[in-house]
Amino acid sequence: MWLSCISMSLLDFYAAHGDYKTRLVLHTRDSKDDVVSAAVAAVDLISNVKAEAIIGPTTSKQANFVIELGEKAQVPIISFTASVPSLASIKRPYFFRSRDSDKTQLKAIAAIVKNFGWREVVPIYVDDLYGVGILPYLFDALQAVGASVPYQSAISPWASDVDILKELYKLKTMQTRVFIVHMLPSLGARLFTKAKEAGMMSTGYVWIMTDGVTNLLSLLNDSTIDSMQGVLGVRPCVRKTKELKNFRLRWKRKLHREQPDLVDAELDIYGWLAYDATMALAMAIEEVAGNSTNLVMKEANVSSNLLLETIGVSKNGKKLSEALSSISFKGLTGDFHFVNQQLQSSAIQIVNINGVEPKGIGFWTSERGLFKRWKLNSTTNVYSTSQSKLATIIWPGEPTSNPKGWDIATSGKRLRIGVPVKDGFTEFVKVTRNVKTNITDVTGYCVDVFDAVMDQLPYDVAYDYFPFANSEGESAGTYNDLIHQVYLGEFDVVVGDVTILAKRSIYVDFAMPYTEASISMVVPIKDTKNDNALIFLKPFKLDLWVTTFCSFVAVAFVIWVLEHRINKSFRGPPSQQAGTSLWFAFSTMVFSPQEKVLNNLARIVVIIWSVVVLIITQSYTASLSSLLTVQQLQPSVTDVTELIRNREFVGYHKDSFVKEILIGLGFQDSQLLNYTSIEECQELLSKGSENGGIAAAFEQFPLVKLILARNCSNYASVEARTFMSKFPNQKKIANNIQQFKTRISFRFSSGA
Repeated sequence: MWLSCISMSLLDFYAAHGDYKTRLVLHTRDSKDDVVSAAVAAVDLISNVKAEAIIGPTTSKQANFVIELGEKAQVPIISFTASVPSLASIKRPYFFRSRDSDKTQLKAIAAIVKNFGWREVVPIYVDDLYGVGILPYLFDALQAVGASVPYQSAISPWASDVDILKELYKLKTMQTRVFIVHMLPSLGARLFTKAKEAGMMSTGYVWIMTDGVTNLLSLLNDSTIDSMQGVLGVRPCVRKTKELKNFRLRWKRKLHREQPDLVDAELDIYGWLAYDATMALAMAIEEVAGNSTNLVMKEANVSSNLLLETIGVSKNGKKLSEALSSISFKGLTGDFHFVNQQLQSSAIQIVNINGVEPKGIGFWTSERGLFKRWKLNSTTNVYSTSQSKLATIIWPGEPTSNPKGWDIATSGKRLRIGVPVKDGFTEFVKVTRNVKTNITDVTGYCVDVFDAVMDQLPYDVAYDYFPFANSEGESAGTYNDLIHQVYLGEFDVVVGDVTILAKRSIYVDFAMPYTEASISMVVPIKDTKNDNALIFLKPFKLDLWVTTFCSFVAVAFVIWVLEHRINKSFRGPPSQQAGTSLWFAFSTMVFSPQEKVLNNLARIVVIIWSVVVLIITQSYTASLSSLLTVQQLQPSVTDVTELIRNREFVGYHKDSFVKEILIGLGFQDSQLLNYTSIEECQELLSKGSENGGIAAAFEQFPLVKLILARNCSNYASVEARTFMSKFPNQKKIANNIQQFKTRISFRFSSGA
């Protein structure tokens, strides 16, 4: 099939350039898909046929040795199929790749992985040079987008169906659900058929193929395509030009004449690449022909018994290599030009197997990233990984919602979430048990936050809540005991109003806190109501009252001096003039005086005085309001040392770590009383320390807010740590929860 494209390329080239002096003559050898046969064929072509150049071989594993022969004989080797990046990892001036290396498509695949937020990917590859050769470059590409490879699945080229199925079942027991398939169609077809048989082409799975399979989908039968529904694939983007369409029609007519039995044969991209590579070689030969149209070999060591030492060296090889490097023309696949001796792909097309034919869902370039439609005149140069940049994808199992790429393994267990059991403060965690049905219901603010966060994770996590209780349904221990169960492996996660402490962090991992941190003291409000009838004088001190009064008199005098000569309102007997002036100054506090001011200087004084009066009245009002309200609501205790010195009784929430802190502050154990609910706390506070109650309750700030919400008129909080969900070795989940908490925090703004 590819050989017919090479022949057509020569016919088309010399038909268009009949005046050229040179003519390429094809000498074909069948490598039989074998490395040794390919090497023998290359030696024969170089030593016996005196080949100017070699187009081929067809696989990467054959190319590795043939390239070395080309380097030794200085004969250009042009491959249109070998894609392993390592073939060009070292300087090989006589090796040309008329296609892009696998590096490009691996970057496109990494962009897809990043686009959907998948954190782990498992490569499934053929265990030979073609498959293993991409791994270092795949790891680099995935690492660049924050994805990891927890496992590598290598399948032998000679693996039986049983071997493939065994490996698939092994993958099925793992948590990762995103697979990158890199192999040739013959093995790939069997893999997908067995994957469907194993139930791995269902909802939640993601399969991405490299161009090893995607380029040759036309070779697969309908039953294989049916087992690949929902699979994504990448391949070089080739524009459907008029020239390409015309070539495909001519190729089909030629094939029908030569092999009438092949009715449904389709030409793949490698045929087009072979056509362009042959044309490039014909151009280069014509350029360097000159007076040296025949290959001249340096004399070989004919006396040697080693086959490789009998190979001569082409004197035209260097010129031909340089000519190939400078060739540039418009080929069937687009602009044909070697950069660092390999063809640069303009773009990668992303397809989705949906139905009989693969459907394009987008493109990728190194400059623009992912995008849905190709625009010839687009100047956009912004890298994008937005999911809206791709068309709708039908995933395995035919859902349109994006898979999370991670799931509880079939052989794994559901996460056991431990929650505290308590009688009070159930707003955070409440455990309700139905005695008749024996069903336990876990609710509360902490549970709502945890459920919302887990729902936002980019993968599914199955979990169940388990109360930390004894056989009678009561709490089985303190919060420290509950956290220690995570360390012992009884629980995978703990959710509740649990505080982050240094000693607890030794045994478990904490996600980021989602409430305020601190410990506060709740105390009764001291009644300081002032019944003094002269309280209205207390906002200002005596010196301020005197200063204010003197200011009124001074302003009245200044107004009188400036106005009494020209303003009739300020004339009359001395007592009337004094009264009018003082009345004018004092009345500015409450309303505009009836007396008009005629002198401009007096008007300036009035304006300034009005501003001063406004400041005085506002300050007085604020101070008086504070005296009548805020300052009467004073806490009965503001200093912890006072409680310790007076040996007052104080309270704390039962089983809370606060007891240890209070003892560390200097309280005696006999001074400490515990409570289990808000009602019990308020009852102890109302009794007071002298009557068998407590003078203050020490509590975490979120619980303090609950206490005050029940009775804010009788209690106040006085100054200050943190709580949240804890994780043992579930670091991946803990890290992801940190990222998604900020997205859902606004939904619970009414909580503690």
